[in-house]
Amino acid sequence: MNGTVFAFSPPNGVEPHEMIVSPGSLYSAVSNVTCKLLNGRIADLGRVPADRVGGGTGPAVHRYRSPEWLVPAGPPVLLVPSPGAPARCFDLRRGGSLAEHVAGAGRLAYLLDEHRAGPADPEAGLTEWVRHILPAAIRRVSHDAGGQPVQLVGWCLGGVLALLAAADDPGLPIASVAAIAPTTGLRRAGPADRLADLERRLLRPYGTLLRIDDRDHLAQLEAADHFAAALRVHPGRALTEPYAAFLGAGDLTGEGLRLGGRRVDLARVGVPVLAVAGAGDRTAPPRAVRDLTLALRSSPRVRFEIAPGDHLSVLTGIRARATTWSHLDRWLDEGILRHGIRPHRRPAAATV
Repeated sequence: MNGTVFAFSPPNGVEPHEMIVSPGSLYSAVSNVTCKLLNGRIADLGRVPADRVGGGTGPAVHRYRSPEWLVPAGPPVLLVPSPGAPARCFDLRRGGSLAEHVAGAGRLAYLLDEHRAGPADPEAGLTEWVRHILPAAIRRVSHDAGGQPVQLVGWCLGGVLALLAAADDPGLPIASVAAIAPTTGLRRAGPADRLADLERRLLRPYGTLLRIDDRDHLAQLEAADHFAAALRVHPGRALTEPYAAFLGAGDLTGEGLRLGGRRVDLARVGVPVLAVAGAGDRTAPPRAVRDLTLALRSSPRVRFEIAPGDHLSVLTGIRARATTWSHLDRWLDEGILRHGIRPHRRPAAATV
């Protein structure tokens, strides 16, 4: 044992100075534990209030309510989730909700919440989204916003579908597309990935204990667990893999994808595009997202950014607020410069 030095390294995301106990951190830890015991959770999982736009037919589109003191203006923003995931991805928790952030910034924000299961056949399902669901939602939002073109913000498959819809029908009132972690193919986990996931699960209780005084961190873990539970029972959960596999098997970034008897070529996208990849995303790795942007040969402006996080946290993780959301804010501000500011009149709508 002589000469042997034992070193301790804290879990990922925990800095050595964060392990020092102070009166303040002790008070925060007690407060967090008390809140958990009394309320059952720390995170505020209340959804941002929204109203359904249009009647009961067609895709479910909701308009987020802006703060009472704020009059939303500028081109509307439509959040597009993946067909295989809950739309809750954009509204994970209060303080960590992209929907709350966008609406709170004075933007006219909408959500496409088409949670019903689509066709099991990948080509039929993607065709329905590209030719019917998304175009109908885009036109409904544009009409509700006084005819303004729509800024699309899609996550996972939602980002790719937004690009395909823009390529398939250049006449749609689309102002721009922001694709966050766009999935262009099926990537199965290898042994190294499974080992990393196992290590993360085993170390999570230890890491949580070390950060028991960090309320934001604990709330984010709870919200991510809540989303994972909703994902397991989502009607479209089984569609993600076959849809992604179909995209990967097709020539998405080359000659295009054949949907419903005709080819959809991303080279026909004629609107500005922002693509954001997660540095640690194994579902939509940065190289694959960059290859996707290279196919957008007719877009007047293509911006590619890499932000910290995995597939979900690059969209709505704690660090996303200063990275992904910042990229998106600048992007949407540029849309206002291109299309102007038009205040929105609040029509009557069904509350949800």
